[in-house]
Amino acid sequence: MATVQISLPLPVLPQGWTAEKDFKPIGSLSAANDRNIEPVGHHFLAHARRKRHKRTFSEDDRIQAQANVKKVEDEDDGEISEPEDPLMLQREAKDWKGQDHYAVLGITKYRWRATEDQIKKAHRKKVLKHHPDKKAAKGGTEDDQFFKCIQKATEVLLDPVKRRQFDSVDEAADVEPPSKKESQKGNFYKLWGKVFESEGRFSTNQPVPKLGNDKSTKEDVENFYNFWYNFDSWRTFEYLDEDVPDDNENRDQKRHVERKNQNARRKKKTEDTARLRKLVDDCLALDERIKKFRQAENAHKNKRRLEKEAEQKRLAEEAAKAKEEEARLQAEKEAAEKAEKAEGKKAKEAAKNAAKKNKRVIRAAVKDGNYFASGDASASQIDAALNDVDAIIVKLDNEQIAALTAKLNGKKDAAGIKQVFQEEVKSLIAAGKAQEGELKSLA
Repeated sequence: MATVQISLPLPVLPQGWTAEKDFKPIGSLSAANDRNIEPVGHHFLAHARRKRHKRTFSEDDRIQAQANVKKVEDEDDGEISEPEDPLMLQREAKDWKGQDHYAVLGITKYRWRATEDQIKKAHRKKVLKHHPDKKAAKGGTEDDQFFKCIQKATEVLLDPVKRRQFDSVDEAADVEPPSKKESQKGNFYKLWGKVFESEGRFSTNQPVPKLGNDKSTKEDVENFYNFWYNFDSWRTFEYLDEDVPDDNENRDQKRHVERKNQNARRKKKTEDTARLRKLVDDCLALDERIKKFRQAENAHKNKRRLEKEAEQKRLAEEAAKAKEEEARLQAEKEAAEKAEKAEGKKAKEAAKNAAKKNKRVIRAAVKDGNYFASGDASASQIDAALNDVDAIIVKLDNEQIAALTAKLNGKKDAAGIKQVFQEEVKSLIAAGKAQEGELKSLA
């Protein structure tokens, strides 16, 4: 971010201002303290180095620059410094297809991981060492066979297409899968991890998932094996093709060689796919995590099954209890209904008996009331009075009969009894249960 500086002038002092009379201090300085200061930093070291070796600034800068150059050269030598195989130095340039290009340049520890800059550095170093002119200057022969091998290796490795073709068949970069015994010694993840890292260089899809360790989640392990069982390899085998004759006149031979190369590539591709599938199968069979996940899954299934069985048992017990409770409530209900029915029957019987008794009292009251006659009652008057009272009884319910009986209780005089019956007749007429003149003996 840019910094903007704004210059502001100091304010002008008032006219006649002097420090002697107008200056007013707002504080005071503290007393001085002695402190020991230790020299540190690269500037002090440079100063000490110059003093020690009695150098000037320019001399020290020149010597330091030379030392830095030497350091860079040493680092470069350390990065690319592999001993050369005497047999490799005797290779013929025409056999370049059978040579290990990384070994020729001295970068076998990098191989397919080598960067373009590392390849160029290795090439520069090898050229400085094996250039024919340099050998001739030292009194040697001008043998340029290995120098041509160096040039061919650089040409192949700096061309992305050619390098991919060579890397596709570079068996020196392969890592052999460990045996079952080696895998069971506690080195499973370390040993198999290197194998899949080596095979992962052929993956079209990047990045390639890691094998992980014994703490990897089930999802990560499943993703890893799904990736490898559906591996999309860019690996081709053109580098091993038989050279196609560059003779335009012999076209049939050219087509024959091309078809032969295509069939050989397909065969190698099929074999490589089967090899990789077997490798993944072997790793999966030895992976303890799969067994652990299966055991956990089985334990989870068993737990769910036991929980389901326990739930079914609980529901069955609850259903049995509910059925028992329902049966008990039904029995209690039936007993209550039976008791209620018996009580009702008893009450009904009592009410019926009371009604019979009350009816006898009412009919007896007619006799006490002289059958509603003013003198001796004739037979016709007696029949009429009894019929009218029976008609009244029919029109009354048990409660009304009981009320009428209560009114008649204690009455012995004929006039009072007749009056009670007459009032009852009026009530019946008012209620619409009887008509005027219907009960003649009580008119």
